Amino acid sequence: MSEIRTTLTNAMKDAMRAKDELTLNTVRMIISKMKAEDIEARPKGNMDGISDGEILSLMQNMVKQRQESSKMYRDGGRPELAEKEEAEVLVIEKFLPAQMSDADVEAVVSGLIASVGASGIKDMGKVMAELKTQYAGQLDMGKAGAVVKQKLAG
Repeated sequence: MSEIRTTLTNAMKDAMRAKDELTLNTVRMIISKMKAEDIEARPKGNMDGISDGEILSLMQNMVKQRQESSKMYRDGGRPELAEKEEAEVLVIEKFLPAQMSDADVEAVVSGLIASVGASGIKDMGKVMAELKTQYAGQLDMGKAGAVVKQKLAG
C-alpha cells in the first residue's frame, strides 16, 4: 500500500477514535473518490490502482471544487454551507504537500522547458505532462499552465 493510502487509512482510524466527524467524513470522501478512480483505472490495465501523483491531483481537485462551492454559497447567502466546505478544505490540505510559490513554479517550468527541449507553444503538452508527473499536488496546474504558455509564447 502506498504511503498516501496508509496515511489516509490511519487518519480515518484516528478520526473514528477521536469521534471527529468532520475529519472522518472528509477522509472517507477522499478514500471513496480514490477507490472510484482505482476501479476506473482497471480496464486500462492498471490493477494496482491510481498512483500517488494521481491521488494528490485528485485531492487538489477536491480542494478546488470546495473553494468554488464555498464562494457560491457565500454569494448565495448560505454562510453555514460555505463554512462546512472551508472546513473540508482544511482537512484535505493536511494530506497535500506544501504548495510551491510562484517563483518556484517559474523556476521549475523554466527547467522543464529546457529538459524536454520545448521550443514553442506546440510543445506545451510535453511540459504540462512532465509537471503533472513530477509535481502533482505541489502546484496549481491552472496557474502553472499559464506560466508555461507565457514562457513558450515569448
